[in-house]
Amino acid sequence: MSCPLDAPETAPSASSTQAPAYNPLDPTTFVFPEPLAVPTVTVEFCDRCRWLHRATWVQTELFLTFPPPAIGCISLLPLNTEDTAGRFRVWLSKAGQDKPVLVWDRKTEGGFPELKVLKQRIRDHIQPEKSLGHSDTK
Repeated sequence: MSCPLDAPETAPSASSTQAPAYNPLDPTTFVFPEPLAVPTVTVEFCDRCRWLHRATWVQTELFLTFPPPAIGCISLLPLNTEDTAGRFRVWLSKAGQDKPVLVWDRKTEGGFPELKVLKQRIRDHIQPEKSLGHSDTK
């Protein structure tokens, strides 16, 4: 799939108030995306522990296994306070769910997630019928 830089974007739908005409080169006409109606993942991590690379690796692996629309967004949330020292958590949010599900917590689980296990846990929530191939052991 290609994504040409000069391709025109779809203009947002007209509302009852007259907004300026959409122009893909004028930031004043840009509209923030609607909240996603598909699952999203948030990776919280301690920035002082320098876990950004681990968080981006987890993000990449999850997107490769669960491409949109299975997971619509994977957010990285670096934390830098005393009470978040050593934190590495993975949360799953689904539309219509009151609270996100904690899929992994480094402190309570005793370490970082094996990607195989993390993928299985997320799969069990969003696509229980999906085979993970060689990573799948039920």
